[in-house]
Amino acid sequence: MSDYSGQVTHVHASLAPLWWIPLLPLLGAVTNALFGRALQRSAFGRELSRRLHIGSFGVTLVAVSAMIGAFLLGIAGLVALVGLPPGERYLYSFAWQMVRIGSLDVNFAFAMDPLSCLMTLIITGVGTLIHVYAASYMEAEPSYWRFFTYLNLFVFSMLLLVLGDNFIVMFFGWEGVGLCSYLLIGFWYRDYKKASAGMKAFVVNRIGDWGFVVGLALLFWGLGARWLDDGRFLSDYRARFIAVEAEPHGGHGEAGREAAGRGAAGGARDAGEGGERGPASLVGARGYLTFTGHPGARVYLGIADAAQLASNPRPFGVSPFVRKEIPAGAHSVVIVPGDGAVIAGDGNEIAAIERMRVSPGKEVVLATVGSTVTFREIHDQLVIKDASGKAFLKEALESKTAWGGAGLITVACLFLFVGAVGKSAQIPLYVWLPDAMAGPTPVSALIHAATMVTAGVYLIARLCFLFSLSPTASGVIALIGAATALFAATIGFFQYDIKKVLAYSTVSQLGFMFIGVGVGAYWAAAFHLMTHAFFKACLFLGSGSVIHGMHAVLHGEEAAQDMRNMGGLRRVMPRTARAYQVACLAITAAPIPFFAGFWSKDEILWKAFGTENTGPIPGLLIYAMGLAAAFCTSFYMWRSYYLTFEGPHAREEIATKVHESPPAITWVLAILAALSALAGVVFGFSSHFVGGHGEPLLEEWLHPVLAHAEVSFKPHGLGLELALMALSVGGAIVAFSRARARYGARRSPRWAEEERRLPGYVLLSNRYYVDEIYDATVVRGFMALRLFLAEMDRWIVDGIVNGVAVLSRAAAWVTGAIDRHLVDGVVNAVAEGTLRAGAKLRALQTGRIQSYIYFLLGGVALFSIVRYFLR
Repeated sequence: MSDYSGQVTHVHASLAPLWWIPLLPLLGAVTNALFGRALQRSAFGRELSRRLHIGSFGVTLVAVSAMIGAFLLGIAGLVALVGLPPGERYLYSFAWQMVRIGSLDVNFAFAMDPLSCLMTLIITGVGTLIHVYAASYMEAEPSYWRFFTYLNLFVFSMLLLVLGDNFIVMFFGWEGVGLCSYLLIGFWYRDYKKASAGMKAFVVNRIGDWGFVVGLALLFWGLGARWLDDGRFLSDYRARFIAVEAEPHGGHGEAGREAAGRGAAGGARDAGEGGERGPASLVGARGYLTFTGHPGARVYLGIADAAQLASNPRPFGVSPFVRKEIPAGAHSVVIVPGDGAVIAGDGNEIAAIERMRVSPGKEVVLATVGSTVTFREIHDQLVIKDASGKAFLKEALESKTAWGGAGLITVACLFLFVGAVGKSAQIPLYVWLPDAMAGPTPVSALIHAATMVTAGVYLIARLCFLFSLSPTASGVIALIGAATALFAATIGFFQYDIKKVLAYSTVSQLGFMFIGVGVGAYWAAAFHLMTHAFFKACLFLGSGSVIHGMHAVLHGEEAAQDMRNMGGLRRVMPRTARAYQVACLAITAAPIPFFAGFWSKDEILWKAFGTENTGPIPGLLIYAMGLAAAFCTSFYMWRSYYLTFEGPHAREEIATKVHESPPAITWVLAILAALSALAGVVFGFSSHFVGGHGEPLLEEWLHPVLAHAEVSFKPHGLGLELALMALSVGGAIVAFSRARARYGARRSPRWAEEERRLPGYVLLSNRYYVDEIYDATVVRGFMALRLFLAEMDRWIVDGIVNGVAVLSRAAAWVTGAIDRHLVDGVVNAVAEGTLRAGAKLRALQTGRIQSYIYFLLGGVALFSIVRYFLR
């Protein structure tokens, strides 16, 4: 048996490159960016577009085909994963090397496991439906081609985020969705308000991105070194690679525990038999070797010394390679990364593993140890055990501290959570999301349902093995999620803009997802993410269908979205009304439970009730806040339905001018409504509700990804679970009844006036004045700081520069005077003296020979006299 073992990731090479999935939307975006304007102006498919009630057929064909292609590739990935054993569902695809600096190795690589596969299908599936819907909704848009360019680019960025094998590729997608949100929210950029909303989203997300980067930096150095008390930075100086025997992953529940037990027993037998077997017993036996780190690195076996390596032997393999057959037995391994990489702590560019034992039929993984940005490598380091069974790398990471003695893992997780708060619109960085309604309605659906706002939830679920090690960070996440869920739900009570109601609903439902990841119910959070994608897309697109119809009566945007101007639309838009109603049933679980949201939201609340993973934050507090938010959700969502679709028409012309939306819109709504109705029971029903022992389908599917999250829950019985479920549904039904009584078909003609007299109306309708508080504090503070810095620049920086300039000019004047009066004076005096001397001596030049002879004789006489006296 190998010196190291653990349930490291079993990697399988993807048959079709995974980067094809994001490539297709990127190609769609590039094609429409380059040729979309010409396609929109051309006559290509114009008659067909007119019959289908869509915009440019050419632009639509490019954009929607790219999305369908990406979705089909996602389905192919799903089929490939289903065909693998549950513990080995991990597809890997390397594209090219990006950065290699010292021991830092970053590659443009992609991975698909059950979690990223789920996200890929949501993004491409719901995204495709939104693209089809947008083709009709944006039919008359002059910049139709630009809209679909941005929409495809948005999907490309989100696919990068969820399929990236490492933090860097994820961060490209992370920043990409931020950029695309700015472009799409401010799509109608000539409107200052809309352009400002796009800028607000961009700026607020940059705050979160700062947290993401700091958290990543802390985690990176913490994996390979530590700060000492005296401020020195001490590297761990571990070997960069170790050979790890990959243990089998057990299943879930009782079957999983039995499988794990069999695996452990089998490992023990192998170890025991290995001690008795001689070399002859391994003849012909084969094992497997996997190495995906440092692509391009050459792996050699049986190298005795440097001279043998210098003779340029044939390598066993070149990274990356997966499950390559290798003879069973002991091997020495040499890894030569090349390209100037440094792979060992002591600076050597050759890594040697003196003894690697390969058991017959077993897989050995050459695992990276130390600082890394690859998710798989971080996970594997935390599950690797030495010969004594000790997870020494995990214990080393848990022992490290950051500022003030706080645990490094806690600090890093909290900073990463700041990134998630910005992207997924949680308190206090939620303020950009309601303003995102400034963009076209398909954009709202794409951002709120299928892409950007789920990125933070995905980040924490992806790093569940890390976040679960910090109950403090998990408790903070759950508390922020619960506070956001309740806070945003109460704001929804008295909003009149139908899209604003749905926007605050999104903020609230995201809070439920963060409750899930905070209490350790990672699969339930992912489940709610999926169901939310279905019913929230249906709700947003349904509201868009309503607005599309209301524009026949009211041409102002705010008026067309104001529910006070609607009423009775079910009679003129029956298909839209039915879809919206089903989505309301799904999100509220009232008055009929068992639609999609019922299963996912109640699972989160149940796990919150029994959690033991939130440190100092009691699970009962999280549960109570979540339950109250669920009741509020039922009230404001049914209020939006009744004000929009039931009761009398607010305007008489609605009956004659408003009509049902085109089929491209209503068919999309019908599909999303069906998913909202059925997805919950299909993926969330568990046979333990009827006395069995089975787990929900989605929990089984995600188990291999979430298996190493160290979480625990109190062992409550089925009776209590059913009682809490009845409490949740009963409260939601009561809230539904109150909404129906106040806003239903028989509502008072003066309902709006009566509403304004309710307690808390002013505070809630003004959204707790949060935007005003931010404007008065943060915004005004930064504006004042801007002016202060401008004055500082003008009087201090410019003063120093101008002062230096004055002193330089003074020094120049002084040196000029010195040059003019002293240096030039001396030079001129010498010149004038020379001229005067020359004038005097000129008189000696008479031109008479007699005078010259007299001078000559006088000189000789003078010389003789002097010589005489000097003798």
